Amino acid sequence: MTSDDRPVYLRLRDSIAAAILDGKVRDGDALPSVRSLAAEHGANPLTVAKAYQTFQDEGLILVRRGVGMFVADGATEKLRAAERKDFLDHRWPAIAAQIRRLGLDTDDLVERALA
Repeated sequence: MTSDDRPVYLRLRDSIAAAILDGKVRDGDALPSVRSLAAEHGANPLTVAKAYQTFQDEGLILVRRGVGMFVADGATEKLRAAERKDFLDHRWPAIAAQIRRLGLDTDDLVERALA
């Protein structure tokens, strides 16, 4: 399943996760409101709420009634560890097989990745 085939709430979750992992949103920072994120992405507010709920269920965001949603302390590292595990368990095997199939040189790949 390609990323475009995935439900909208999971694609939104990916973009929120990327913002956290890229340091655009840090532990303790406020997240955009459901309505503003929905408007930004042209999504239904219920879809955005579902994406946020996945993070809340994982303890990565905290809701402060009347104030907003915030990235929990330690969420960045917890999210990074979970994303790393998902990548290595589910995506890496297909990538590694493609590297072998194409006879790509690992040193060249590492050099390109660091460029």
